[in-house]
Amino acid sequence: MTLPWQTDDELFALADRELFPAVIGDVMDHMGLLSQFLPASIRPLHPGMRVIGRAMTVLTADLPEGATEADGYTPFGLMLEALDDLKRNEVYLCAGGSPTYAVWGELMSTRARLLGAAGAVMDGYYRDSDGIEQLGFPTFGHGAYAQDQGPRGTVVDYRSRIEIGQVTIDPGEIVVGDRDGVCIVPRDHEDEVFVRALEKARGEKTVRREIEGGMPARKAFGKYGIM
Repeated sequence: MTLPWQTDDELFALADRELFPAVIGDVMDHMGLLSQFLPASIRPLHPGMRVIGRAMTVLTADLPEGATEADGYTPFGLMLEALDDLKRNEVYLCAGGSPTYAVWGELMSTRARLLGAAGAVMDGYYRDSDGIEQLGFPTFGHGAYAQDQGPRGTVVDYRSRIEIGQVTIDPGEIVVGDRDGVCIVPRDHEDEVFVRALEKARGEKTVRREIEGGMPARKAFGKYGIM
């Protein structure tokens, strides 16, 4: 298979120009990859935010009620180590813990942006929404909630396999998201997924022109197999 990209930078730039989660999800459905979307409640902080990058997976857990440093609790656990380990084009992808506190905020966004990270996606809440929006750092979650993670949750692992909803995510898999949702592209299938998604997206433009020109939807689908 000849690929129209050679590096992640080229792939992500091409995908950002031409692709979106819906078309990528359609392609994965046709390939039998039917459980690749994160829960629909995971939305961007701002509707215009988009994200594409490789998953830097993070696992959180709730602290026992009343836990203190005397009990061996270290504030935030491995969160700071995980944050500082972010690489260029990576997405901080966080799972675990209960939905009772925020696991992402403005200062984390500031550090991640400086490191060249692509965004943050969490099966949980973010806070400092105004600051994050001013930074323009792509941030996705269940919504805004100011209650702090500090005394309630801790990062127990990172760069390990995690699960969000019905999706199992390995480190390095590609994360694609916009206001329609966030999907995960498995590493073993990524080349085929993106090649086929580009073909479909370009085909959809042709179908749109045909429909705008008066072609009935049934005829357009029969001719192009796209709708």
